[in-house]
Amino acid sequence: MTIKTPQDVSDFWFSPAVQPYWFQVSDEIDRQIIQLFGATYEAAHSGELADWPKDAAGALALSIVLDQFPRNMFRNSSRSFESNDLALAVARRALERGFDQQTDPTARQFFYLPFMHSEDLDDQEHSVALYEALGDANSLHFAREHRNIIARFGRFPHRNAVLGRSNTAEEEEFLKTHSGF
Repeated sequence: MTIKTPQDVSDFWFSPAVQPYWFQVSDEIDRQIIQLFGATYEAAHSGELADWPKDAAGALALSIVLDQFPRNMFRNSSRSFESNDLALAVARRALERGFDQQTDPTARQFFYLPFMHSEDLDDQEHSVALYEALGDANSLHFAREHRNIIARFGRFPHRNAVLGRSNTAEEEEFLKTHSGF
């Protein structure tokens, strides 16, 4: 398999065929990501694409590869979350450099999602602030939901099973009425 370019990632992810599945399960989209970007993800995960975040487009593509693609490629497994810290580091550096402000609001959220996916409350508070500034009520709703779960449990109970973590009694009750993220 070939390592793709940041433009390849952007062309695929922001295409009209893929956008409807950003936050929905699609076995077909998952297969496409594995086929088209499996080698790219592995290269990114091992640090081989460190030159990508030299500009906003490259940083955004790397953020997507490290944060979104593993959720599709490794759905329902611990590998879904293995690059969360790497994605968060890319997002932090991108925000420090103002890359998010150089990106249209629809794409900008993919710089912010690594904060929403973090199990650190400070990152969650930052996520809520970023989504408040973005002005997208739907995304802000989800940012607040994620933050509230971390404030309550200190982690996402939805991840416990695939990460080999035991649920507390309170988490068990919560999971009975809340679908996964």
